[in-house]
Amino acid sequence: MTTATGEPLADRLAAQLRLAGADEVRFAATLDELTDLVTTATAPVLITGTDLVAHTAVLRHLATSPVGPTVALVLGDPPVPGRTAVREERGQVVDAGALDSLDGTATGVFGGALRVGVDDLPTLAAAARAAASGMLPVAAPIGPAGDVAPLPAIGRGPGGSVAAGGPGSAVDQLFAGLAALGTLVFAQRVRLLVAHRVEDQAGLTAAEAAVTAVDEDRAELRLSVKEKDDFFSTYFVSTWSPYVVRLSARLRLTPTGVTVISVLFALGAAVLFGVGGRPALVGGAVLLYLGFVLDCVDGQLARYTRHFSAWGGWLDTMADRAKEYLVYAGLGFGVSHAGLGNGWALAIAAMTLQTVRHMTDTWYGVLHDEAARRPRTATNASGGIGDRLNAASTRVQADTGSVSYWLKRTVVFPIGERWALIALTVALFNPLVSLIAVLVWGVLAFAYTGALRTLRARWMWVPVLDTVDATLHRDDGPLARWLPVVRPMGPLTLAVIAALGPAALLAGAVLSDEPDGLRWAVPVALLVLLVGGLGAGAAHNGPLDWLVPAALRAAEYLFAIAVGVVGAVPGWLIFGYVFVLTVHHYDLTARLEKRQTAPPLHAATLGWEGRSVLLALAAIGGIAGIGLTTLGAYLLVVFVVSVVLAWFVRPARSARASVAPAGAGGAVPR
Repeated sequence: MTTATGEPLADRLAAQLRLAGADEVRFAATLDELTDLVTTATAPVLITGTDLVAHTAVLRHLATSPVGPTVALVLGDPPVPGRTAVREERGQVVDAGALDSLDGTATGVFGGALRVGVDDLPTLAAAARAAASGMLPVAAPIGPAGDVAPLPAIGRGPGGSVAAGGPGSAVDQLFAGLAALGTLVFAQRVRLLVAHRVEDQAGLTAAEAAVTAVDEDRAELRLSVKEKDDFFSTYFVSTWSPYVVRLSARLRLTPTGVTVISVLFALGAAVLFGVGGRPALVGGAVLLYLGFVLDCVDGQLARYTRHFSAWGGWLDTMADRAKEYLVYAGLGFGVSHAGLGNGWALAIAAMTLQTVRHMTDTWYGVLHDEAARRPRTATNASGGIGDRLNAASTRVQADTGSVSYWLKRTVVFPIGERWALIALTVALFNPLVSLIAVLVWGVLAFAYTGALRTLRARWMWVPVLDTVDATLHRDDGPLARWLPVVRPMGPLTLAVIAALGPAALLAGAVLSDEPDGLRWAVPVALLVLLVGGLGAGAAHNGPLDWLVPAALRAAEYLFAIAVGVVGAVPGWLIFGYVFVLTVHHYDLTARLEKRQTAPPLHAATLGWEGRSVLLALAAIGGIAGIGLTTLGAYLLVVFVVSVVLAWFVRPARSARASVAPAGAGGAVPR
C-alpha cells in the first residue's frame, strides 16, 4: 500500500521506528529469517507489522514504556476474524488468540506492534519457530513462507526485527505465541493519539486523515497526566500541572530534578509547621500543596519527555515517603512546641499506620496481578461474597467519573487526599488537629480496605509470597532462619501473634506512671515477637499470607516504639529510628515493584528479629536511647552505602565490563 506522499507504508513505518528511537531497522521476509534476527539480538526488540498507521508517538511510547520489559499495543477496535483478540486485566494481557477462543471475554484487539524485552527474546524465537512449523496455536493460519510480506525490523540495540501485517499475519502469530508460551505481556492502550491496522488503500487513506487531524505534541502533553487518578489530583492539580510540565521541559529540567525540588518544598513546609503561628502554618500549607503539584509533575514530565529510568522510579517512590514523613515530623514538633500535647507520639503513630498500610497495598497489588494471570478454578469461578465484591468493584471502576467511582477512590485515603487534608487542617486549625485527622481517616481507610481485600483474597485464593523470595520480603535475618519451623499454625498466624507481645508492652508502658518498671517485660515481649520467626521456613501459600510482610513490619515497629517508651527515650529519637526502618522497608517494596534483586548489603541489616534482639539487650541494660541511636545510625549508613553500590558503582562496573578491549574485535553496544 502507498501513503499519500507516494512512499510505501512499510518505508514510512521504518522511518517512524527510527524516530521512535530505533538504533537499527531491518526487514525479515519469513519467520525463519525473523528467528535468526531475534537470536542474535542483544537489546529489546520492537516488532511491528506493515499494516500499521499510527502517530510516531505511539511507537515511541511503546519503545519506552516503563510498565514492563514486554509490552503489546492494544487497540479498542472491535475484535474481528483474522485479528488476534486480547483479554486484559490490570494492564496485563491474560489471554490472546482467535476471537471465538476468548468466549466473548475479549477487551480489545492486538495493534500489530510489540516490544520484547531481552529476557523474553528466547521465548520470542521459540514462538517464531513454532509458528513457522504450525505447531503453535495462533489467531489464524499463515500461508506458505513465500506469501509472507516483507517485515520491517527494528531494535533499540543491535539485532532488532519486525514482522509482517495483514489478517492472520506473522506478527499476530508471534504475539499469540508469546502469550501461549506464558510470557508476561503488558498492554499499552492508545489514548488521544491514533493507531489503526489497515487492509486496503481506502482504509489507509482514512487512517492517515485521522492521524493528521490530531495535534501530536498537544496530545502528548495531555497524555502526561494519568488517565485515572485520585479526586484531588484530577481536579486540583492536573487541571494546570501540564503547563508546569511544558515549562519544565523548556527549562531542560529532568524528572529527578523536579523530584528533588518537591522534596525541598515538603521540607520547607515541615519547618514552617514546626515553627507554628498562623502565617507560618498557612505558608507551610501552601508549600505543601505546591510540593504535591511538583510530585505529580515529575511523573508527568517523565511521560512527556519519555525519560524513564529504574533509578528515577526508585527515587520517586522513596522521595514520596520521605516527604510525607518529614511533614509528620514537622507537625509532631509543632504540636509539642506549642504545648498542645505529645506531638511525637501522634507523628510516630501516623508514620507507623501509613507504612503498614502501604505494605498491604503493595502486596495486595501483587496478589491482584497474579490472580489476573491465573485462570479461575471451579472453586472460585462464581458465587460467594468475594465474587460479588469483585464484580461490584469492577463495575464501579468501569463507571469512571460517577459518584460511586470517586467515593471509592477517595475513601481509601490516597496521598493527594492526605496532603490536602494536612494542608487544610493545619492552615485552618493547628498541627494537632491535622495529625488527629490523618490518624482517624487513616484508621477508617485501613479498616475498610483491609476488610474488603481480605474477603476478596479468600475468594481468589492466589498465593504470591511463594512466587518471590519470601525471606527477602519478610526481611528475615539469620536468627529467623535458624529457628524451627511451625507449619500447622501458618506464617500469618505466627506473624500476628508476634505483634501482640510488643503491642501489649507498648500499651502497658503508655498507661504506666513508671514505664521504666516494665523493663522486665521486654524479654517476654521479645520472645513473643520471635514467634513470627517460626513461620520463616513454612510455605507462604495461604490465601491471606500476602499480609505477612505488613504484620511483621507492625510487630517490629511496635517493639521498637515500646522499647523507646520503656527506656524513656525522647519521642523525636524514636521517630527517627522508626523512620530509618521505614526507609529500609520501602527500599524492599520499591525493588519488588521494579522487579529488582535484593539490595547489595541486605544481609548487613540483620533482619527484623536481629534488630529487635539488639534493642531488647539495650533496654535491659538501661541504654535504650543509645541502642536506638547506634542501631539507627548503623542502618542508615548501610542503606546509603547500599544505594551507592546498587545505583552507581555496580552499573559503572557493568558498563566498563561490557566494553571489549581495543583490538579484540569487539564493539561498544549502542
